[in-house]
Amino acid sequence: MDLPEFRNRHGEKLDTAFHPGSREDALVILGHGVTGNKDRPLLVALAEGLAARGWPCLRLSWSGNGLSEGDFRDSTISKESGDLRDVLDSLPPRLKVAYIGHSMGGAVGVMTTAAEDRIRVLVTLAGMIRTEDFCEREFGEVVPGKGFMWDEPGCPLSQKYVDDLGAIGDLFDEVGQISVPWLLIHGTADDVVLIEDSRDAYDTAEEPKRLVEIKGAEHSFDEKTYPKVIEEAADWLDEHLG
Repeated sequence: MDLPEFRNRHGEKLDTAFHPGSREDALVILGHGVTGNKDRPLLVALAEGLAARGWPCLRLSWSGNGLSEGDFRDSTISKESGDLRDVLDSLPPRLKVAYIGHSMGGAVGVMTTAAEDRIRVLVTLAGMIRTEDFCEREFGEVVPGKGFMWDEPGCPLSQKYVDDLGAIGDLFDEVGQISVPWLLIHGTADDVVLIEDSRDAYDTAEEPKRLVEIKGAEHSFDEKTYPKVIEEAADWLDEHLG
């Protein structure tokens, strides 16, 4: 599969990694969460596992993250949703596209899929729905423009980020607008994005949908739970994108 260089509407080059699979008519795009990048172990393991099952995968670093161009301080759900739309614009129209997003990347998927008919299947992994609550819970004691997310010096908390998550509030309206098959996977020990986000999104969403709770799994899952995530995602793709 020949894929182009990806740039967003601001001209910023997006860093990607492609995993070829045996299916020529489909592509699975994988998006990371806040402070992450395309090389997070969960995304690498998932892309390798799905590609082994025949699904070509594209791991993507949002603008301002990883080796993608742009400023991390501009990284918001709204901007990253624009990045995803710009990637979709660059793909051959014949491709059947699925999107898998972790954490805030899940929120990006919900926002984009609600407004897009080019994403045929959605998978969220510990997907964020209550954006304002998340921001207040995790960063409420941090001063925007001065402090950092989880004390990571490379991840300053910006006013743009706080304002965007606050303006969104939550994504339940968008959840109700999603009509494509949606798989939600969440760990029961997640203390970053609470499992109630996925449970309540599942209750709100239209069929076809499936909620998988992985007992004891934390926010980013781990090597013990990667096989379960891969199996559930691959089976969902086989059923709904194959």
